[in-house]
Amino acid sequence: MEPRVPSLDLVERVCAGERRAIARMLSRAEAGGPEAREALDRLYRRAGRAHVVGITGVPGSGKSTLVAKLAAAVLKTGRKIGIIAVDPSSPFSGGSILGDRIRMGEVAGHPSVFVRSMATRGALGGLARGTLEAVDILDAAGYDMIIIETVGVGQDEVDVVRAAHTTVVVSAPGLGDDIQAIKAGILEIADVHAVSKGDRPEADKTISDLKGMLGLGLSLPGPSQRALPVIKTSAFKDEGIAELAHAIDAHRAHQLASGEYGQRRQAIRERRMLKAAEQILHDEFERHRQGRMAPVIAELAAGRISPQAAARKLLLHIRTEVSG
Repeated sequence: MEPRVPSLDLVERVCAGERRAIARMLSRAEAGGPEAREALDRLYRRAGRAHVVGITGVPGSGKSTLVAKLAAAVLKTGRKIGIIAVDPSSPFSGGSILGDRIRMGEVAGHPSVFVRSMATRGALGGLARGTLEAVDILDAAGYDMIIIETVGVGQDEVDVVRAAHTTVVVSAPGLGDDIQAIKAGILEIADVHAVSKGDRPEADKTISDLKGMLGLGLSLPGPSQRALPVIKTSAFKDEGIAELAHAIDAHRAHQLASGEYGQRRQAIRERRMLKAAEQILHDEFERHRQGRMAPVIAELAAGRISPQAAARKLLLHIRTEVSG
């Protein structure tokens, strides 16, 4: 059995684009162990160049097939593509049901593409634990565009817009997406709308419905109030894919020219800081629940203390560990 390579020893190999080192660091990011923390922090400082694109939409909208076609189109421009496919978790193993995404087709084996599946393991928000650190790893490794494809869980997809520079919402004809999208609140998070399966006869109605909703003011809030593109695509006929890639690049150019890119990047950083604090808090609580936190839990169970007061005691108990 090959000895375990320390995470810090993998940093330079990741930055050199070594695929085996990248795969190892991705596994450690997903596991969330403390041994990899310093290495991940170093990789974060080496990242920041890639264009992060979130692809979301209801299940059955053909996101994976569309992502594969989009990656093939971007490859033609000479860029390297990282794909993080967030899958629902197996109820038995906790692992990713869809593995390394057979549906990615021929692009999965391309030397300039790195595909990684990550299991949600019950996490809300459409993203798995370690997703954003996986973005850092691929970014530091030299991938120019990193696509996050989410599981498609409706209203929780808002986490995508907090993680990506450009968010694409995929709708499919015949799924009732027009009403469901409004209910779920995912229409508003889009920077680009894509209607998949555009070869179907009802696709034009879906496009018309989307444009009508956007015309009523259902656009992404922002200083520019930029008109949101609605693009009809067909992965089966390979139509609209180049237009989708162009719209994504155009959004990036618009952000850079308007100054919105810096604002969104800072918002992503702040959101990550808060999410990291939540995770640290959760981990420390679990570590001490049978020890120092046991009396607080007992008081909470007996109704002698409110959840708010218990939370303050939790913060007091773990302050030393967090600062360390």
